[in-house]
Amino acid sequence: MSTIDITDSIGEIPAQAINDATSHIRDILALAIEYSENNAAVVVFDGQCDLALALAAAYRRCLPNAQFIDFDVTPAPEVHAAFVPLNPADLVVLIQSSAFRLDAYRLRVELFKRALKVIEHVHLARMPGLQAQHYIESLAYDAEYFRGVGNALKARIDKARCGVVDSGGERLVFGSPFESAKLNVGDYSGMTNVGGQFPIGEVFTEAQDLEAVNGRVRIFIFGDTSFSVNQPAQPITLVVEKGRVVEVIDTTPEFETVLALIRAHEGEVWLRELGFGMNRAFSAQRTVSDIGTYERMCGIHLSLGAKHGVYSKPNIKRKDAKYHVDVFAVTEAVYLDDELVYRDGAWIVS
Repeated sequence: MSTIDITDSIGEIPAQAINDATSHIRDILALAIEYSENNAAVVVFDGQCDLALALAAAYRRCLPNAQFIDFDVTPAPEVHAAFVPLNPADLVVLIQSSAFRLDAYRLRVELFKRALKVIEHVHLARMPGLQAQHYIESLAYDAEYFRGVGNALKARIDKARCGVVDSGGERLVFGSPFESAKLNVGDYSGMTNVGGQFPIGEVFTEAQDLEAVNGRVRIFIFGDTSFSVNQPAQPITLVVEKGRVVEVIDTTPEFETVLALIRAHEGEVWLRELGFGMNRAFSAQRTVSDIGTYERMCGIHLSLGAKHGVYSKPNIKRKDAKYHVDVFAVTEAVYLDDELVYRDGAWIVS
């Protein structure tokens, strides 16, 4: 198999960015995944974009004894076969310009069933040029920040009786306690699975009583029908009553298309997830096109649609819930009970 000269740039990605990726990945392996050199590692990558090649080069530096498999030239049965000898706590890394399709094989789920550790990078081709460097920066693993702030946020969310998102003149009020918050901060102690999709940096919850959510919120980005970041010329204001979007101000045709799809299948537009994004590589000014990556942006994101894979609600049937569309709030401040936990673009808990 051909190798990459990792001292040089790769396409639009400079050598220094690849060096940075190497440093970040080394920290992820040691601090988050807790990978041991006594375990085996398999890295499956493709060469369909510069970012995928750059990450593959960085992993070659960090995992010199790993088996590297070029997905572009390796038949699916051979990819499957590479996983067969692996034992629990061995590592699989998936570096994907889009998302690997191996017949009906749900790759990460099946790997987790075998107690393998998994690092997944997806939809990398959606982030060319400077966006690729933003993505690399988002891989930086500051364990003290992610774990310290993440756990502090969870503690406050779990005890809060209510909350408010102030989006610059509009207030969205959560008049209910919250569901037990979930962490995506690179701390897998006590969890069944180790790893997941990177970059990380999020604490998420939702109101225990969805109908206790009322008010208005201004959003500056939403996920469109191509799962891409869509940033309208001016923020869109959502009017929320009893947990449902009942009016939209300063909308756009693209956003109306999203709402129409939700209404066509679900009848109404629920507001569900309350996400506390923590990744400081992304902001309102520094974006990437892939909505699943941008979801970690430092600030508040919400979801539209009845679908949520983590929390169940008695008045929402999972089989009828089709949509989970991320939208990103203009966030001046966030309050849990009467405590200010976010201002000036940063979380202020510890």
